[in-house]
Amino acid sequence: MNRSLNALVGIGLMMVSTLLTASQSEAGLSAIDIIEKAEQAAYYAGDNGRSKARMMIVDSQGRKQMRQFTIFRQDRTDASGLESGDQDMLVFFSRPSEVKGMVFRVEKYSDLNTDDNRWLYLPALDLVKRIAAGDKRTSFVGSHFFYEDVSGRSIEEDTFAIVEETPTHYVLKAVPKYVQTVEFAYYIVSIDKRTFVPTTIDFFNENDANYRRVEALAVEAIQGFHTVVRSKVSDLVTGGYTLMEFRGVEYNLTLPSDLFTERSLRVPPRALLN
Repeated sequence: MNRSLNALVGIGLMMVSTLLTASQSEAGLSAIDIIEKAEQAAYYAGDNGRSKARMMIVDSQGRKQMRQFTIFRQDRTDASGLESGDQDMLVFFSRPSEVKGMVFRVEKYSDLNTDDNRWLYLPALDLVKRIAAGDKRTSFVGSHFFYEDVSGRSIEEDTFAIVEETPTHYVLKAVPKYVQTVEFAYYIVSIDKRTFVPTTIDFFNENDANYRRVEALAVEAIQGFHTVVRSKVSDLVTGGYTLMEFRGVEYNLTLPSDLFTERSLRVPPRALLN
């Protein structure tokens, strides 16, 4: 099954060239074993989930902007009732006033040959704007997060190798299979050995310069699932960053069958947003 790796991670390695590539961890896990467990921990906790989130965007001059929203996620099943790896996602913005009523919708597919569908509803124009596949690595509502950070990146798009193993973490290097579709040459991801939660990712360009970092700053156990409740994306070139905090996280809810449809863009589920 294809998996998507949320970029809520990123650790800086000063000299990547000094790391030794390994095919298996000390526990006998391959790189793909580790990354699949990490994706499961990061994106497939429970059958669905809901969380309120707050984003604080800080630019290179220290100026701040806030975004507040509620996220819903639902895993889809196949005809036999088994998890397919596909997901639906909705993000409803509530604050500040300039983004209130805006909705981000995602149809995520595990098949690498099928592009994920992403839309942004702009209430001021009553317009549903489709996010092109080529725009997935652009700013999400003015923050340092990308659209792909929010909805996830398929691990089938990258080739992984174990480059280091510490007492507490697996460190993997990921190289994109299609370099023309991304702005990075590779990234380094650090994964907690105990929880398999990805804790950091550093993105590097073709000159081996580390220009972008995504970190999981705080993790809590919620309903038995290890959950990132505070994350940060940093632009290491300009010094700007965005902090994201999650609260009221819940899993395995009873959600309306028509929630993840186009209708919800213009008619939000008020009862579920309170």
